Amino acid sequence: MNKRSVIGTPLSPSATKVMLLGSGELGKEVIVALQRFGVETIAVDRYADAPGHQVAHRAHVINMADGQALRALIEQERPDIIVPEIEAIATDMLVEIEQAGIATVIPTARAAKLTMNREGIRCLAAETLGLPTSPYAFANSLDQLRAAIDAKIGYPCIVKPVMSSSGKGQSRIENSDEVETAWNYAASGSRVNQGRVIVEGVIQFDYEITQLTVRALDAGGEVKIHFCEAIGHLQVRGDYVESWQPQGMSPLALERAREIAKIITDDLGGLGVFGVELFIKGDDVWFSEVSPRPHDTGMVTMCSQKQSEFDLHARAILGLSVDTTLLAPGASAVIYGQLEAQGIAFSGVVEALSVPHSDLRLFGKPESFKHRRMGVALANGANVDEARSRAKLAASRVIPIKA
Repeated sequence: MNKRSVIGTPLSPSATKVMLLGSGELGKEVIVALQRFGVETIAVDRYADAPGHQVAHRAHVINMADGQALRALIEQERPDIIVPEIEAIATDMLVEIEQAGIATVIPTARAAKLTMNREGIRCLAAETLGLPTSPYAFANSLDQLRAAIDAKIGYPCIVKPVMSSSGKGQSRIENSDEVETAWNYAASGSRVNQGRVIVEGVIQFDYEITQLTVRALDAGGEVKIHFCEAIGHLQVRGDYVESWQPQGMSPLALERAREIAKIITDDLGGLGVFGVELFIKGDDVWFSEVSPRPHDTGMVTMCSQKQSEFDLHARAILGLSVDTTLLAPGASAVIYGQLEAQGIAFSGVVEALSVPHSDLRLFGKPESFKHRRMGVALANGANVDEARSRAKLAASRVIPIKA
């Protein structure tokens, strides 16, 4: 019998305990999915009352980049499984935890370490695995950034911190006058290292996708790869504002996308959902990034699939069967905070839900910023265009207000 298929009772000596490192809106949905199987959940984040804190059995606030603080909490809670939900974590300590046999890290401590910064994963993808990527270079200073662009990358190009999430610190620059601003913005958007960036050449792609890839155990206990239908998405300032499923693409492009996704996820190993981001132009495919966890663009799966990406992640890490069946075309549209305030409220919810085949997820974040993602509208349609139109309409009707 697969050991992970034995699940105990929460808050008892038999409990199966899972700790989420990072408890935002994605972590919250993973926690809910785990609790449906009677898993005891521990939510950890850098600020109090994060979305996952509000639904977990226990919640903690620590600096997860502090290795000693992280180890102390893990030794206190003794989880069976640790699920990183963000990049800004002391991954060297996760490696120590895994090697000591204290807990299983999802998908692996190595995967968490490699993907926490764009340098590790880009070098693995391009230089070790030989996957097609955009041209790139790394820089430790403004002068190095200018030199890299002039000598190798050219304009236009994209500048990003090597460590950040959700597009923070990312900018596109068209000429040399914008380099210093991009450098300063990248430093402000980095979660850990404020002195190193990656600069990438711009690929003139037709569209970009997230290929959700699931590594789960089959009935015989062997790892099997499962693919969700491709998810298309629209980004502004490096952060997603819309996603839809399925994204239409040629059979050859889909085959190549899945081949790349399999190569990178096989190398990272472990179990769970991976969000593999890819650029597509005709039949050509380039690797962009990979997240070893549910992806923000994958929130559309809450309305489009039989099992959402959160259900898939929970089931896979518990050693259970998964089903990536698409039920209907779907779309998601982001609801921004629009206000700088704490404890905001939302009007227009009734009006939003009057849009046919629509739904909402309001995340419950305790503090709002103008461009902070505070919720998402979901919708189905006869096709992707109808689903997108409905999701955007529903999102537009939700109005953040000061309480």
